[in-house]
Amino acid sequence: MSEKLAVMPQYLMPKQLLTVLAGKLASKEAGATTTRAIRWFINRYQVNMSEALHEDPAHYRSFNEFFTRPLKDGARPISNNRWVCPVDGAISQCGPIEGEHIFQAKGHHYTATTLLGDDAKLAEQFRDGSFATLYLSPRDYHRIHMPAKGKLKLMRYVPGALFSVNPLTARQVPGLFARNERVVCVFEGETGPFVMVLVGATIVGSMATVWHGVVNPPRPGKIIDWHYDEQNVVLDKGVEMGRFLLGSTVVMLAPKGQWQLPDYWQNARAIRLGEAMSAD
Repeated sequence: MSEKLAVMPQYLMPKQLLTVLAGKLASKEAGATTTRAIRWFINRYQVNMSEALHEDPAHYRSFNEFFTRPLKDGARPISNNRWVCPVDGAISQCGPIEGEHIFQAKGHHYTATTLLGDDAKLAEQFRDGSFATLYLSPRDYHRIHMPAKGKLKLMRYVPGALFSVNPLTARQVPGLFARNERVVCVFEGETGPFVMVLVGATIVGSMATVWHGVVNPPRPGKIIDWHYDEQNVVLDKGVEMGRFLLGSTVVMLAPKGQWQLPDYWQNARAIRLGEAMSAD
């Protein structure tokens, strides 16, 4: 089967309904049934429970509690480099932003303006800057941490579709990451602004941040902004900033000259929270 045909059912399926149902099921506390589901998931995706704070699947009251499980102290050492990877995942794409065009996959680009909720003024700060797209697979740790110290300036909910964000779909759905539902988090760092975009996907029940809690649901169908200029929300490098309830993707943007990506970041590969993503 061609990749195009493999992705076609996603255009037809009721993605939002499936996502709502999955979110409700994942939050249920069903005792032994929940534990069996968690054990199946661990075996199916080869989840490494030895690094989880609570290794026993029976500890978790709901699937969501398991999916957003904390790690043991020291499980992810944080590099001393200026920028670090904010998640466990895989480097889907990374490199320079060409004007305001961000590379998605062969034959597909999208613009920073569209990604950031049709905000051309915000996008202009990242013209000719750098981006990194990080994909979290089902087996990964699903909390998101700070890549550098930053002061929160803006959080924006952007409604959108709920396509899968796996590599196959990224190769076939134009503008995928600027098309799906997403939460845009804008920070002022010690050397300039940076953005972390939490991208939703099919059966991603919700996204949450440490300063706000669950952002979605509800899904109001319009862009909503929360401004933090008058608040002192400052997060240090390496601390948790949010989480996915079921997996997805993080897209990071930085202005020109902020990142000097190590050579190995130019190749798709697994990467862990806390690894250096600057060559300093």
